[in-house]
Amino acid sequence: MSVIAQIFVGVAGVFHVVVFAMESVLFRKPSTYRRFLVKDTEVETARPWAFNQGFYNLFLAIGALGGLIWGGDKGHTIALFACACMAGAGIVLVASDRRMVRAAATQAVPPILALVLAAVL
Repeated sequence: MSVIAQIFVGVAGVFHVVVFAMESVLFRKPSTYRRFLVKDTEVETARPWAFNQGFYNLFLAIGALGGLIWGGDKGHTIALFACACMAGAGIVLVASDRRMVRAAATQAVPPILALVLAAVL
């Protein structure tokens, strides 16, 4: 895998670690839950969902970053699979709620670039 593709895998992985922190650790902060379009009256209802979703993001990040660290064909395959999952989740996000287009793009563009660059370089 090219260095530039690896950089985008790393960006995607770090982004998903940050989202994990927001969803699973910092979700009760108004500035955090409002980013996810959650109203003040819905926080306690949404919190278990957000906590669980945060761990999905952490596991994807571990796949991407761990695959980079492992290296070689096997590690890069794991990293690219994690990127494919991230890209798919971003597409589902924007398809389910058009208001989330910015978040979906932030989530999906780095792993899509990693996949494309890994395929062509």
